[in-house]
Amino acid sequence: MEKPTSRWRHRLPRTPGRWAAVVAALAVLVGAGTWTAAAADDDGKPSVHRQDRMMKMNGVSVDTSYFTTGGAERRPAVLIGHGFGGSKNDVRAQAEKLAADGYAVMTWSARGFGRTTGEITLNAPDAEVKDVSGLIDWLAQRPEVELDAKGDPRVGVTGASYGGAISLLAAGHDDRVDAIAPVISYWNLADALFPNGVFKKLWAGIFVSSGGGCERFSKQLCAMYERVAVNGKPDAAARRLLTERSPEAVADRIDVPALIVQGQSDSLFPLGQSDAMAKAVKANGAPVSVDWIAGGHDGGDDEGDRVQGRVGDWFDRYLKDDKGADTGPGFRVTRTGGVDSTDGAALKRGASSATYPGLTSGGRKIPLTGAGQPPGAGPQGITPGGQDAPAAGGQDDSSAGGQGGGGRSAAAGGSTQTFRNPAGANPPSISAVPGVGGGLSQLSSLGVGFSLDFPGQYARFESAPLDGTVHVTGSPTVRVNVEADRGDAVLFGKVYDVSPDGKQQVLPSQLVAPYRITPGEQGKPVELTLPAVDHEVEAGHRLRLVLSATDLAYASPAEPATYTVSLDGPLTVPTAPAVRTAAATLPWWTWGLPAAALVIAAVLLLTARRRTATPVPDPALADVPLQITDLSKKYAKSWDRYAVRDLGFRVEKGQVLGLLGPNGAGKTTTLRMLMGLITPDAGEIRVFGHAIRPGAPVLSRVGSFVEGAGFLPHLSGRSNLELYWQATGRPAEDAHIDEALEIAGLGDALARAVRTYSQGMRQRLAIAQAMLGMPDLLILDEPTNGLDPPQIREMRDVMIRYAAGGRTVIVSSHLLSEVEQSCTHLVVMDRGQLVQAGPVAEITGSGDMLLVTTEGEVPEAVVEKVAQLPGIGSAVPLDEGHGLLVRLDGATAAQLVSELVRLDVPVTGVGPHRRLEDAFLTLISQGSA
Repeated sequence: MEKPTSRWRHRLPRTPGRWAAVVAALAVLVGAGTWTAAAADDDGKPSVHRQDRMMKMNGVSVDTSYFTTGGAERRPAVLIGHGFGGSKNDVRAQAEKLAADGYAVMTWSARGFGRTTGEITLNAPDAEVKDVSGLIDWLAQRPEVELDAKGDPRVGVTGASYGGAISLLAAGHDDRVDAIAPVISYWNLADALFPNGVFKKLWAGIFVSSGGGCERFSKQLCAMYERVAVNGKPDAAARRLLTERSPEAVADRIDVPALIVQGQSDSLFPLGQSDAMAKAVKANGAPVSVDWIAGGHDGGDDEGDRVQGRVGDWFDRYLKDDKGADTGPGFRVTRTGGVDSTDGAALKRGASSATYPGLTSGGRKIPLTGAGQPPGAGPQGITPGGQDAPAAGGQDDSSAGGQGGGGRSAAAGGSTQTFRNPAGANPPSISAVPGVGGGLSQLSSLGVGFSLDFPGQYARFESAPLDGTVHVTGSPTVRVNVEADRGDAVLFGKVYDVSPDGKQQVLPSQLVAPYRITPGEQGKPVELTLPAVDHEVEAGHRLRLVLSATDLAYASPAEPATYTVSLDGPLTVPTAPAVRTAAATLPWWTWGLPAAALVIAAVLLLTARRRTATPVPDPALADVPLQITDLSKKYAKSWDRYAVRDLGFRVEKGQVLGLLGPNGAGKTTTLRMLMGLITPDAGEIRVFGHAIRPGAPVLSRVGSFVEGAGFLPHLSGRSNLELYWQATGRPAEDAHIDEALEIAGLGDALARAVRTYSQGMRQRLAIAQAMLGMPDLLILDEPTNGLDPPQIREMRDVMIRYAAGGRTVIVSSHLLSEVEQSCTHLVVMDRGQLVQAGPVAEITGSGDMLLVTTEGEVPEAVVEKVAQLPGIGSAVPLDEGHGLLVRLDGATAAQLVSELVRLDVPVTGVGPHRRLEDAFLTLISQGSA
């Protein structure tokens, strides 16, 4: 029942006194803004204009972009936050779409990201959250933004992950927020990183490294992380610190319409986080809709277009007050099953119900019994190829020395099982693996298992074969008795779907639930809530409950211990009977083939004159690593917007070429075309004379490092490289692993597990992976991301050593000083077009900045006189005082020297002074004019 006085139904006017200080606050919101026009969408919607502005507030400079379609008519506003480790540029496309749909949209880079200054405080109320209120203050002063009262704009907030959390926090801390749409976000960050008292070490480490390292965070957060990472166990202070800056801390104040989108393939922020959000907002009387998408932080389909469309509809209803807007059902879940034989894509169908069922609706009790392991059994798990390793249970014969046996025998039903936490918690079981887990979770949705449990390190209980299909939607639960021979018992619970022959087991979404059971909780029934999933178990299959002592993604006690576990009841699985799957549509080919035949015939006729065979190799370019000629690529669904346009340049052997340009310049699109990942609309790319096409044989001479590499953390560096090369199917002798490793300079670290590597070592290992086979052309996209200065210097040396052997390196980087020191040649791009190409010295050598050195310090009065001379743009004294940095604005160097002599300046030398940064900014500003 909607509350008649809630803000989303009837907004009460604010007292003017509350906003009396707005004008003063706006004095702190500075702004040299830059307006940029974005092309109109091809559906006829108006052009979107973007204004970039640095805003000073709360002690930091916040980098913002403001999107509107112009005009004076009032419209609601939307704030879009970005994900952790990203920036405002990540959400630009969504902002432009919402602006074209009639909203005033603001994006910004959070503290510590992009160009915004300050430390990362993980959305602290007095930092990132306060910044959002400052942005709302600014929106309230815009003449085109709709107001509910003076100083109170009509505003919604959305964003994914970190940006989703800020939408919830903004609604809880600032009652001017009118609607929210958090996507794959968290409710309590302590619960996410320390679930049930267990440290989620891999995700926590990725969280910190993607933020740029511990030093980028506030000292309090950095100290907390290092303390927990060393101890392997969260303490009360750590939980309190993260909870205080989580949406749960303001749960009773989030009372606006909320569209909550959460990912099924998500071991970082699982479905239980969205369940807590939904319950809290609903309890406050506001409308709630929950949407479980197929993807998540572990990868998979993020259903971006559908989700953004639903967010737009949600804001149409609750910001524009469009009662005809379709906000969708109260609950929707994307179900995946099978593969489309026509294109290999996973088949997806939506299921829904009028209201959100929660995680325990329609519980069905399924009895379990112990499942003993035969003596000598190997690890329980499924290999990537789908063949299972030998089955294993929680028991072993007595010769195992207590490593697996104990308790009752398998013949007695195995109702009590004993197993061990090994010393050092090694080897660990494997479930979700951040960085590569996305592929595994997608395999599980298609019925292919991938998991690993080591014998003697877990207990196993199974159901009888099911007499009918059971669709699990929510969190299974089970009551168990647990005892440890010392200290806490740390267990990882998971439920497998096991095929009738027992040879295949699937762990839905690769999810596990960790539990820390203290000595005070041991010896009496404890209810375990297992991971929330949406998964169909077919008739004849069995459900297998596994309680493991270890998991790769979490921290387990280092000291060995013996655990004893027994069941205290059945496994209860939620079936959510009100959720109904949408009827399957007819296969497209039943109606589409006749129409498709006509379309294909028309296309063939229209393009017959343009179609040619793959161009023959050009012998004249056989020794040229790369030549690009008139290359163009348009944005998807656009006839006139170019990502790359008429680009052309040439790269010779032995060069280290830097590809430079601002965000959106087309660098990544160019590299993707060069690697054959996408096809250009026009123009040609030739590598050693061969035209590039997807899968072209000449690409075997190209190595690439783009957006990092995913390594198996428990394997050594060398083993990771060997595994990667085996996957290419090429002969082992062609790998040249030792040569690549020598250039990468990893030394003795090769024998260590990758999880022990620093960020710099991981980057060098990734470069070594790109070097396998010693490709003649090596492409590196931002290879120094996340590295500290010594590591950056090492990476620079790696590139120079590789090119020294006559090979060629192309590197895209935003670190201009590093490009200047490591590259021999440059290609500068802006807005998809070539601005300048040539040797570094040639590009930096020309300029209008002169360095004047003097015998003594130049008096301030003389500096001012020099700055006021005709044809002089500026004059600045050097830090040490013995000289000037003079910018010419029409005058010549000779004229400057003559004037300096007239002013009795003791000149000792005059020469050009131009860094690559100066040249780059000059070139880009000329290209933008």
